[in-house]
Amino acid sequence: MSSDPAPLSATASPNETTIPLLLATGYLAALTTAELLTTFVDAQLGLLSHAILLTLLILLAARWWHHPMHRMLLCMIFGPLIRIISLSLPLAPFDFIYWLLITSIPLFATAVMGIRLLELTADNVGWNLGRGRHGLLREGAIALTGVPLGYLEYSILQPEPIIPQVSLVYIVVPFLIILISTGLMEELVFRGIMQHTVNEVLGKTASIVLVALIFAVLHIGYKSLIDFAFVLTVGLLYGWFVSRTGSILGVTISHGLINTMLFVILPALNQVILF
Repeated sequence: MSSDPAPLSATASPNETTIPLLLATGYLAALTTAELLTTFVDAQLGLLSHAILLTLLILLAARWWHHPMHRMLLCMIFGPLIRIISLSLPLAPFDFIYWLLITSIPLFATAVMGIRLLELTADNVGWNLGRGRHGLLREGAIALTGVPLGYLEYSILQPEPIIPQVSLVYIVVPFLIILISTGLMEELVFRGIMQHTVNEVLGKTASIVLVALIFAVLHIGYKSLIDFAFVLTVGLLYGWFVSRTGSILGVTISHGLINTMLFVILPALNQVILF
């Protein structure tokens, strides 16, 4: 299997390209509905909706197992799976930062199994330092976008601080957990595995847009239309970065920095300024 297969639209008949697009659109609508139910109606009803969507994805992937589309369908499992895990695990006794760590463990395990099942290579999922002689330098520049983006999202959401004060002791452990449990885990899943497999079926542009929309929909729980637009924009930007560089290194660190600024550093600094 080629590491960069042509999208179906390049070689398939109109019917063969229409069906994957319809399925992707239906999936996005179903995921959005499940998230809206979870956030605004009833969490248990939302959980049931996500479970039904997960089951349908498995059945559809089995139905089209001999078609490249099954790879895209399997990777879309991560959408409902993320919410099912976050709603099902007994996380109440744990602090928010350890909640992130605990929920990431089964998702990492699923990602590893997915990579092996689909026979994806390290380069397929962006596990490298970027293309060309200046790849690492570009990834570093991309990583630094996390600082201003983190400030922008904090200005939108303004969450409560999760550390008592700004100091190296209180920042290092949360940063490492956030970097691994949100930055690496989510970028591996969305811009690594999912974007690559959607690209196989629908092409580069559609894969960037679809994955960014899925990523944004899973942030509906913040109940902010402005944040939804912000996350969608960041998702599109990250998708474009990865398509250009072939690496998730820069977006992983950027993502980790955004969440560290959002949940750790800026809330604590703001508390110091206010008091």
